[in-house]
Amino acid sequence: MSKVSVVIPCYNSIKFIGPCLKSLAKQTFRDFDVIVVNNGSTDGSADYIRREHPGVKLIDLSENTGFSGAVNTGIKASDSEYVFLLNDDTACDERAIEVLVNTMERRKKAFSVQAKMLQMKNPELIDDSGDYYCALGWAFSPGRDRKASSFNKRALLTSACAGAALYRRKLFDEDKVGLFDEVHFCYLEDVDIGYRARLMGYENICEPGAVVYHEGSGSSGSRYNSFKVELTAANNLYLVYKNMPFWQVVINLPFIIAGILVKHAFYTKRGLGRNHLKGLRKGISKIIKNTDKKVKFGKKELRNSVRLQLELWINIARRFGATGL
Repeated sequence: MSKVSVVIPCYNSIKFIGPCLKSLAKQTFRDFDVIVVNNGSTDGSADYIRREHPGVKLIDLSENTGFSGAVNTGIKASDSEYVFLLNDDTACDERAIEVLVNTMERRKKAFSVQAKMLQMKNPELIDDSGDYYCALGWAFSPGRDRKASSFNKRALLTSACAGAALYRRKLFDEDKVGLFDEVHFCYLEDVDIGYRARLMGYENICEPGAVVYHEGSGSSGSRYNSFKVELTAANNLYLVYKNMPFWQVVINLPFIIAGILVKHAFYTKRGLGRNHLKGLRKGISKIIKNTDKKVKFGKKELRNSVRLQLELWINIARRFGATGL
């Protein structure tokens, strides 16, 4: 049994998967295996992996199950202490896994530890440094598009970005945090699971000493597109319903409505207003169809929801000190 299983969801990434796997072969930490979940690719990615990387365990799915479905398949196929989720359009610095494991082993309450993700084409800039979630109903990465040299201190987060994050595998058990919610399909699934872990008293951390380079939107296209806008709008409503007790939804409702209106104006200017509205309708549908997914709030979860509410307000101020929408 390996200490770490690297799980890579792969979707039409023949341009990227080779460099990704080659970067793993150069890691200073060696006690890991690699599981690639081919998510219904049609570009020959699976054949390339079989031919060029025979040591990789390939799980070949017949259809695209989304990020959540693919990583859950990989997690279930692993038997390691830790799972390193990695996007297919990334390349890891040679010490990335070593540093992530060292941090995880020092932080016994950590659910996840993510790498500092740098932009592949502009490596002096940050691509992702983890997510904060705020009372406006916005998840944001405070480091995005900032100088990589400006972020060198370990940070506690609302959630890690699952594009390059190490997770404590035993916490994926159903009686603990659980697996990624496949209702999300993709987008905000990592915020959902990270928020859920926080409700249960665990930590999510960004470790800037671990570096991963990310192509960014390698599979889905540009940062803003109709597919992403619809899914994020839908998933955000579902996330709020699922992870907040009734009192918290009521307190945050004015902020959430304001956040939706600002987002709608932003997307309308980019010709995506109808997609945003369509996503909101899908979000309501997800809530109605998945009431059984709502977090069960015992004393521990209610206590931690109060602590998280304070963070949601603080994160509004953090958001307006960050770049991007």
